[in-house]
Amino acid sequence: MPSLRCLDLTKDYPGTRALDGVSVSFESGQINALLGKNGSGKSTLVKCFAGAIQPTSGQMFLDGEQLDFSSPADANRRGIAIVYQEMSLVPSLSVTENIFLGRMPMKRGMVDWRSATAQARELLARMNADIDPNQLVSRLSMWQCQVVEITKAMSHSPSVLILDEPTSALASGEVERVFEVLRALRRQNVIIIYISHKLHEIPEIADTVAVLRDGRLVGHEKMENLSNQDILHMMFGEMTHKTRPDDVKPGEDIVLSVRGLSRKGKFEDISFDLRSSEVLGIAGMLGSGRTELLKSLFGADPYDSGQIFVKGRPARRRPSPISMKKMGLGLTPEDRKKEGLILIHSIRDNLCYASIDQARRGWLENKKQRAALADSQVEQLHIKVASMRNTVNSLSGGNQQKVVVGNWLNTKPAIMLYDEPSRGIDVAAKQQIFEIMWEQARQGISTIFVSSELEELLETCHRILIMRQGRMIGEVDPQATDVKTLYALCMGGKA
Repeated sequence: MPSLRCLDLTKDYPGTRALDGVSVSFESGQINALLGKNGSGKSTLVKCFAGAIQPTSGQMFLDGEQLDFSSPADANRRGIAIVYQEMSLVPSLSVTENIFLGRMPMKRGMVDWRSATAQARELLARMNADIDPNQLVSRLSMWQCQVVEITKAMSHSPSVLILDEPTSALASGEVERVFEVLRALRRQNVIIIYISHKLHEIPEIADTVAVLRDGRLVGHEKMENLSNQDILHMMFGEMTHKTRPDDVKPGEDIVLSVRGLSRKGKFEDISFDLRSSEVLGIAGMLGSGRTELLKSLFGADPYDSGQIFVKGRPARRRPSPISMKKMGLGLTPEDRKKEGLILIHSIRDNLCYASIDQARRGWLENKKQRAALADSQVEQLHIKVASMRNTVNSLSGGNQQKVVVGNWLNTKPAIMLYDEPSRGIDVAAKQQIFEIMWEQARQGISTIFVSSELEELLETCHRILIMRQGRMIGEVDPQATDVKTLYALCMGGKA
């Protein structure tokens, strides 16, 4: 049976050992889950397999042949493909063009469209995916885009497919579609390495589980022999899972009122109130209008009709992020890397952009004040940094998310809007984000929390509003609701 394995693999960086003598084997004909908290060494290991970095010592083997890569191109030629968390598709091109980008079939010096479309259709059929190869990627759903990414990788006929968080941007109902594709690949004897922070998905899709912690392999078992608690213990050691504390209670004052808010094609006739110190969840499937609603509340996107009141004061008819910030709102966006951070800028700068007015004297920057603002959030939010001068893309996903939050907390907001704040971060980092919400609630800050992970909303929020197809269709009490009922409501079923 074909296998990809490493023997005593070690990778050192200045002052850090990212991999410490890892020996593990991944077999074909099964889905091999690779798990670990942020900073555990998962990314380093797969980058070694993919030729993106070279190990300091140790050996790698594919089908018994030793591997020695100097670049990702070397790994790709040897049959190792990787699908990263951030999609690389071009929205304005068709499915076929994306699959064969840069290597379209040619005939007499011209693109052979008939051959390209036929090959794309055949590849998609092998994935059990009913997707039109002539469709523009911009018109596909999120799960279809993910399948096209996988198909693009498989068009190279690899023997190894590494998937980094393939379901991180998918709603619950879409995940199973991707799983069907992976099961089809498993039957084709592809060596599949599956990386995910969504632990509840692992029993559904994985045959084996390998866990890294602090650069070392701490366990490699068949999934059938493990429980979720076993996996958590391997990943984190002893860890206490916290739920909303009893002392985090909403007040009586209404700090945000939304009345009849509508935006054509996105959401319609949205009305609700938010109380002081309240953590209010909004549940719904992808495409239900949750993200669009938050952006309109913050002034990042326009709305057609309706009214927004903050502490009784009406917002502008056409608000902007600047005007809503002045009214006391802050937003952590869904895509932190594209919309929440400037990745090549320093950690200190990213913590101060939203509060830049507080760190200047007239037109001149007050460097001392800027440093104080950044340092206070690093301390309060327990952000792990080696140096404030380092670029923010040097941080783990969980610490990047804390920087996004800290940037807005420096504005001293009355209301924080969180759009998928736990996406792509590990269980421990998620708990830290939730504890930040609760601590801010104790200080009187109100929260609106959007998440596709319905369990998170049930554990964290005082109330949960439900959006479906752009409409607010109900409200539930988390104490009296389970995840199955909440999911049914979001999907349009009966509670």
